[in-house]
Amino acid sequence: MKNKLLTFMLALSLTTSVTACGATQPKDEEQPQASTNDNAETDDAENESSEDTENDMDELDALGDIEVDKGIFDVELTLPADYIGEQTQEDLDKIAEEHGYQSITLNSDGSATYKMTKSQHKALMEEYRTTIKDGMNDMIGSENYPNITKVEANDNFTEFTVTTKSTELDLNESLCPIVFYTYGGMYSICSGETVENISVTFVNEDTGEVISTANSKDM
Repeated sequence: MKNKLLTFMLALSLTTSVTACGATQPKDEEQPQASTNDNAETDDAENESSEDTENDMDELDALGDIEVDKGIFDVELTLPADYIGEQTQEDLDKIAEEHGYQSITLNSDGSATYKMTKSQHKALMEEYRTTIKDGMNDMIGSENYPNITKVEANDNFTEFTVTTKSTELDLNESLCPIVFYTYGGMYSICSGETVENISVTFVNEDTGEVISTANSKDM
């Protein structure tokens, strides 16, 4: 699961082509079914105009430092310094040019502000959805989660339902809500939504009864 969480964080960092919610490498690291409807005319105008739980918790805490500002035709994502690492303005300029972003500005506090069109932001969010869904599917019947048979989520990834053969959650199952909190938290932040809680409900496969419910607001 640690690997999946890292994969998710790397998707945010925007250094690969059109990946999950950003495009820079997190410091000291190499590089998870919904739809969004945007006005087609607006898109045209835009195109024309341009296993260590403690570590998991630290990564989750950093989500609050990401800001999104949506203009009429542009979207700005400000990623914290921890995700920028030692990259210079020159490095960021190269990334912006490579991926077609309008600009990437290195701020005085070490954070960086990415400016892109709404159509580019939409593409990033679509890719991000795919990443989340892949992560959810990879959990099913995996080595760490052999009892999990289904993982579902609502459109904005604020409600997750995990179906399991277990009648009581094992250690890995009891810790995995942190991953779902991260998925939903990053999705809401990068989409510009305000979300007060992300819930994870565990359901027994045979009885359909709720085994446990976890809420990010209780953390």
